[in-house]
Amino acid sequence: MPSGRVRQFDADEALERAMGVFWRRGYEGATLDELTAAMGINRPSLYAAFGNKEQLFRRVLERYRAGPVGFLRDALEEPTAREVAEAILRGAWRAFCDPGNPGGCLVVQAALACGAESESVRQELAAGRERAVAAIRERLRRAAREGDLPAGASPRVLARYLATVMHGLAVQAAGGAGASELRRVADLAMRAWPTA
Repeated sequence: MPSGRVRQFDADEALERAMGVFWRRGYEGATLDELTAAMGINRPSLYAAFGNKEQLFRRVLERYRAGPVGFLRDALEEPTAREVAEAILRGAWRAFCDPGNPGGCLVVQAALACGAESESVRQELAAGRERAVAAIRERLRRAAREGDLPAGASPRVLARYLATVMHGLAVQAAGGAGASELRRVADLAMRAWPTA
């Protein structure tokens, strides 16, 4: 007979539910009581399966990046720089306005409400945003080398521009802006994209 208790919950489902709590409430706003209630587990089970709140949040971030904001990874595979930019902005307004998710972006929401006691989480969120900017920048540098961007167009500035618009869409979606309106904002943003 095996020793120890068998886990009585679906870890993937529990992570999905924890993601919803963090997405709605931010890192600091999400209490352990809210998390365990949403996940359908008690605190000892949470600690045994996921570690502390910060470790749980990091697992949720991995899930979030692979799932709801996986559009960014996919967008970088588009054949032209313009299509990359369009796919990033289209993916953003769709993900941030998806009625099946809380509005906005979990990473942006969590970062806006991080105080000094959560400095390591704030740093992780900032580093994650910078990794996204770096990935976009590298893809645009490749486009520049291939002649897919006009001479003088800065991959660094364009990457920061896309990240700024993407995060702005997230804030607006969290505030209640609808998909139709944000789609038009993304279309307007693309008018500033450099052309040859």
